[in-house]
Amino acid sequence: MRYLGLDLGTKTLGVAISDFSNTFAMPYKTLHFPENEYEKVLEELNNIVKEKKITDFVLGLPKNMDNSCGFAAERSLKFAEILKQKFCMPVHFVDERLTTKEAERILIAGDKSRKKRKKVIDNVASSLILETFLKERMKK
Repeated sequence: MRYLGLDLGTKTLGVAISDFSNTFAMPYKTLHFPENEYEKVLEELNNIVKEKKITDFVLGLPKNMDNSCGFAAERSLKFAEILKQKFCMPVHFVDERLTTKEAERILIAGDKSRKKRKKVIDNVASSLILETFLKERMKK
């Protein structure tokens, strides 16, 4: 098994990948697309899935602080259905509340400029989502 962590935004998709032992999550890349037009992203994901021998997706589910699902969570749920149909692979969800804030904190601590943070924040957030999943999986 090998996992691909995903942080879906309105115009970007942060992508992280697990190591072969599924112990660590590493930022991989950020994919860009026109708002709500996923065709290009699906093509790029297809290449990654084949090249890296991915078996499962781990998608961030951006719930509201009161644990309800708002617009962003609905967008992720719809994207998960698209992934399932296109790839016939499992999609696991991880509550991603405050993940982007944590990614920003990490990048600031690493002394990244605002301009550099903007370029990598989505794939750092995706690695936090995947890392959360891998840690929970190890506990079970």
